[in-house]
Amino acid sequence: MVWVYLRRERGARPAVRFSDLSLVKKGPVSLVVRARHLLFALRMIGVGLIVVALARPQKGSTEEEVSTEGVDIMLVLDISTSMKALDFKPQNRLFVAKMRIAEFIQKRQHDRIGLVVFAGRSFTKCPLTLDYNVLLEFLDEIRFGDIEDGTAIGTAIATAAYRLKDSPAKSKVIILLTDGANNRGEIGPLAAANAAGKLGMKIYTIGVGKQGEVPYPVEYIDRRTGKVVETRVQMIQSDLDEQTLADIAGATNGQFFRADNAKRLKEIYDRIDELEKTEIKTKSYTTYSERFYPWLWAGFALLMLELVLAHTRFRRIP
Repeated sequence: MVWVYLRRERGARPAVRFSDLSLVKKGPVSLVVRARHLLFALRMIGVGLIVVALARPQKGSTEEEVSTEGVDIMLVLDISTSMKALDFKPQNRLFVAKMRIAEFIQKRQHDRIGLVVFAGRSFTKCPLTLDYNVLLEFLDEIRFGDIEDGTAIGTAIATAAYRLKDSPAKSKVIILLTDGANNRGEIGPLAAANAAGKLGMKIYTIGVGKQGEVPYPVEYIDRRTGKVVETRVQMIQSDLDEQTLADIAGATNGQFFRADNAKRLKEIYDRIDELEKTEIKTKSYTTYSERFYPWLWAGFALLMLELVLAHTRFRRIP
């Protein structure tokens, strides 16, 4: 179009012949003459808009239908005072465990996850939920002293199993983390594990802490004020019962893991995340709406404007 226009402008055109044009050339050039190329610009833009309209632009909105064969997971966390041990330097065992559990939660998408904490007894900190933000808030709130001291592993398993027993999920999983041996509660760990296994649950057990003596912060309290006046780090003997944890996992076709440092604990939760994957089926539905009308009407309007101006204000004679 540009080539045809330039060729026509430079070529011979019909004209009225005058004997002398010197006087006309000395006169001012009118605005109409200066803007004579405006008509061609309108035509170019108009045709361009119609070309876009012919390309038929569309806008699509997509809806997804997600069906999952989900996994219901109860996280069981030991918060007894033995978790204060500093063998996961620079932080204590509980701090590192909470951090790794938070990372595990953030990796899941379509699973219901709950949280049970225990020491001398156990209670449900958060029932099964898909609201991971709330679950992470509850996890962050966990502190030493929330429960009387001790290690009631059997009671903790029973509490988690009670929360899972009516679940319709295809897979029911308990992930138990502790650093000690069962010394409280009326329910034995193996009895609780066998009951959970019969209900179709799988238990992964994680024993944390190094073997032998480990550094432990001992607080000295002023008897008159009841306030901590000094904290000293002393070496204490780790009492993790690995055999019982292995038996618990074996009774439910689960696995026992040993974590003696923060890196190893992260690897364990990553491994469990891989073992317990949710099967997700997705169907996508896309609806398109036409968007060519504005381009078409705009192009048509500009071409009509060019046509009107060419036969009125910008009309050439002859």
